[in-house]
Amino acid sequence: MLVLRLNKAGMPQEWIDVEQAAKLYSQDKVLYELGSDAITLKGGWNHEGLQSELTLSSIIACDGKVTDLSGKVALSNRYLFRRDSYLCMYCGNKFTPKQLTRDHIIPRSRGGKDIWTNVATACQRCNHAKAAKTPEEANMPLLAVPFRPNVYERFYLMNRRILADQMAFLEGHFSHQREWTCNE
Repeated sequence: MLVLRLNKAGMPQEWIDVEQAAKLYSQDKVLYELGSDAITLKGGWNHEGLQSELTLSSIIACDGKVTDLSGKVALSNRYLFRRDSYLCMYCGNKFTPKQLTRDHIIPRSRGGKDIWTNVATACQRCNHAKAAKTPEEANMPLLAVPFRPNVYERFYLMNRRILADQMAFLEGHFSHQREWTCNE
């Protein structure tokens, strides 16, 4: 299980493992908890025969440095393919990451930029067929409008095993004008 660590303002900061979360609890850096999922760690036994326990929430807000991560969603094939649910945005078929490519909607050879709003996931066949044309010129309309993920969407893209309460927290901050396919 990974724990979603928030700053004291409630902004996602990072995914941490249970050992890192336990350390934050033991250092009294956890300000508040969110979510309903938890894990209980068991420790050693005391002289009375009682075992120590530490219950960790799946979402914790911690004291410390506040890092503003808004606007810092780096474009990568891993995040792009996940954003597009591993679907080719031209034919609509689902593929493995090795079968996918990053297509530039306005081709780079024609001044298109390598930015979130100008890229889409494409299978190799469709990317080859589209070549250095726009979707309109190739008569290959996009199935979805490309978008730049916000910071909450970035944290969805980063973790493949998100717990239900973590997903509910993140989804509450997704941009509402777009559909997300969270079922993989």
